[in-house]
Amino acid sequence: MSLLSRALVDVRPLRSSPVFRRLLIGRTVSTLGGFMTMVTVMYQVWDTTHSSVWSGAVGLAQALPLIGVGLFAGAWVDRADRRRAYLLSTVGSAVCSVLLAVQGFTGQVPVAAVLGLVAVQSSFGAIGAPAAGVFLPRLLPKDQVAAGLALNQVTGQAMMLLGPAVAGVVLGWWGVGVCYLVDALTFGMAFYGAYGLPALPPEGEKSRPGVQGVLDGLRFLTGHRAVRGALLVDLAATVLAMPASLFPLVNEERFGGDPRTLGLFLSALAVGGVAATALSGPVTRLARPGPVMLCSAGVWGTALALFGLTTSAWAGLGMLAVAGAADSVAVLSRATIVQTRTPDALLGRVTAAEAIVGQAGPNLGNLRGGVVAGWTSGTTALITGGLMCLAAVTAVGTTTPELRGGRACGTDPQAPGPQAATPAAPPVTPPAPAKAPSATTPSATTPSATTPSATAPPATAP
Repeated sequence: MSLLSRALVDVRPLRSSPVFRRLLIGRTVSTLGGFMTMVTVMYQVWDTTHSSVWSGAVGLAQALPLIGVGLFAGAWVDRADRRRAYLLSTVGSAVCSVLLAVQGFTGQVPVAAVLGLVAVQSSFGAIGAPAAGVFLPRLLPKDQVAAGLALNQVTGQAMMLLGPAVAGVVLGWWGVGVCYLVDALTFGMAFYGAYGLPALPPEGEKSRPGVQGVLDGLRFLTGHRAVRGALLVDLAATVLAMPASLFPLVNEERFGGDPRTLGLFLSALAVGGVAATALSGPVTRLARPGPVMLCSAGVWGTALALFGLTTSAWAGLGMLAVAGAADSVAVLSRATIVQTRTPDALLGRVTAAEAIVGQAGPNLGNLRGGVVAGWTSGTTALITGGLMCLAAVTAVGTTTPELRGGRACGTDPQAPGPQAATPAAPPVTPPAPAKAPSATTPSATTPSATTPSATAPPATAP
């Protein structure tokens, strides 16, 4: 294998699993439509109201259902056939996009109704995320799970760059109704990608119904030190150092408020993320996601602190690109830890919790940055946030040896089982060999399950 091919994203999952390949294609097309809908909703709400309050409510309509429905959806998914749950989520989301298209063509629909449809679609996404979270470990050998996650991530980030641009063109030529309709059609590809899967019931003991099942999942999260540490690192990176809300202020303080500079700030994070994921071959083959995640999260905080210190636009863009690259590697490593350390019977609930952390963390981080900047300055908020992130990541790494030496495989011996607080964790069931789909053979997670981060795809596209 040449040096270049080893540096590029590992494509072995595409060759070893036709099912994964088809899921990835469907997910990629659907993610494109999801970003188009995200932009279209923002445009329609602003065009109708010219209110920043209503515009801010769009994010709330997406986040609250994910948080409120997510854990209970995860418990249900751990009792049901994950394939059927995912197909239900896909169909429900597609219907919501069709209804959005209908109101877009008719016009004069109250903004509250539009946000209601967005909230319902996000609720279906909250079901699809934990359902899809089990596909990949069931389709790929353990040593290819990280590579599969990387392929999901790089295609999702590519659609994040392409989707808003396509939405802008479609909005300019044909209007909001056509943009929503295109999103509805893309769900057909997602349905096609998952329809050929066999039944995927939980392996091992099924989740208990209702609140008890949710509590079992939370007990595992709090007791499994590697998984808990991975989510704490993500919260430290996003809650303490999320920079997006500070970009307009820093641009005004440092660079005269030039809108071109502001746009480049946002693009630099994404470009760094895409580049890092495209060159993730050595990281995924290393199979040591714990140390990689700790180092990457530390680089994220350090780069943002340095961005707060710089007075050069080009140096600042360079620091943001480094931060975006570190964020992508950290998210990839965290997802690898979650999917390889969690027993299949609990994976739906843990994936749901991961999605909630990924949704809530950046929102809280942007709020923290805005409050601190209001008290002090944008520069202070960036520097203190980056340094606090670095300190928190160091603390988690110091107190969690399972992360410092963590390989992708294995379980935490002190993790509790799903219905007990005893020290022994249920063993991780080895994944089934990667095969083409058939009627007897028992993928790719959704965007919200794989890359909830500074550059995550929206929760509206399962």
